[in-house]
Amino acid sequence: MIDFRYHLVSIVAVFLALAVGIVLGTTLLQEPAVKSAQEMTAALTKTKEELRGQIDTLQGREAANDALITSMTPDIVAGDLAGQSVLLVETPGSSTTIREAAQQVLGQAGAEISGRVTLTEKFLDPKGTGVLDGLVNQLKPANMIFPETATAWDRAATLLSAALVTTDPTQVGTPNAATTEVLSAFETGGLLSVEGDPGKRATLVVVLAPEKPFEGESAEAQAGAIASMADGFDVGGNGTVLAGGPAAATAVPGDPIGHTRDDSDIAKRVTTVDAGDMPLGRVVIVQSLQEQLAGRSGHYGVGIGASAPMPAVPSATPSPTSESGS
Repeated sequence: MIDFRYHLVSIVAVFLALAVGIVLGTTLLQEPAVKSAQEMTAALTKTKEELRGQIDTLQGREAANDALITSMTPDIVAGDLAGQSVLLVETPGSSTTIREAAQQVLGQAGAEISGRVTLTEKFLDPKGTGVLDGLVNQLKPANMIFPETATAWDRAATLLSAALVTTDPTQVGTPNAATTEVLSAFETGGLLSVEGDPGKRATLVVVLAPEKPFEGESAEAQAGAIASMADGFDVGGNGTVLAGGPAAATAVPGDPIGHTRDDSDIAKRVTTVDAGDMPLGRVVIVQSLQEQLAGRSGHYGVGIGASAPMPAVPSATPSPTSESGS
C-alpha cells in the first residue's frame, strides 16, 4: 500500500512539475515572443508603406509622362503619314481602346483610314481550314499562284491582301475588280466583318493583336494564323505593323507578336509594337509605318523580343563646314 501511494504521489508530482514548468515557461517567454512578433509586424508594415509609396510615385511619374506625350503627339506625328491610306485589321480579343487611340494618332499623322476588317474566331479555327481553303480556291484569280508550303491562312492572306491593299499609288482608294465579291463571300461565311470602306485599297496595314495570348490546344496555330495574315498584308502593300499591349508579347505559344518575332522570315518583313496601350506606343506605330515605307522593319516596345522601345531616329546629315583659313 505504501509503495502504491509512493508511486502514485511520484506520478502526480511529475505531472505537476510538468504543468508548473509549462506555465512558468509560457509566462517567461510570453513577453519576448510577443515583442518580437510586434517588431516584425511593424517592420513589415513599414516596408509595405514604403513600397506603396514607391508604386504611387512611379504611377504618378508614368501618368505625367503619358500626359506630356499625349499633348505633344499631334506635333510629333504631324504629316508623317500624309498621303497614306491605312487599313485596320482587328483580331478576336483585340482591344477596342487601343484601336480607337491608334486610329486617332494615325489621323493626326495625316493618314486616311480606308476601313476596318475584323477577323472572327471562325476564321482562326484550325478545324475550319478546309472551308477557308475551298473559299480561297473559289475566289482567287487564275494567275494567283501559292507556294506549296503555304497554309490556308497564308493563301487567305494573299487573297485578302490583293483585294484590300496595293503598292500602286494610282490604285489607292479604288476597289479591285474582285474586292466586293471577296469581302462578301468572307462575310457570308462568317469569317470576317467590315466597317467603313476597306475595299478602297490602302497602302499600309495595322493589325491589332489580342490583348491576351490564345489558350488551349489550338493556341499556337491561331497565333501563327495572325502572323501569316500580317505577313500577307505586308507583302501585298507598302508595310504592316502588328500592334498590341505588353500582355501580347510573351513567351507563350499563343502570342501572335511573340510568334511573329520568333519566325525569322516574317520578322524580317513585319514590324511589331507591344506598347500599343501607351501614348508612346501609339507614336511608335506611326514611326514604324514610316520605317516600313522606307523598306525597313523592327520590333519595338517593352515585351519579350523587343529590340528597342522605338525606331532609331535618323540623325541629321551634318552640313559641310569649311576649314578655317581655307
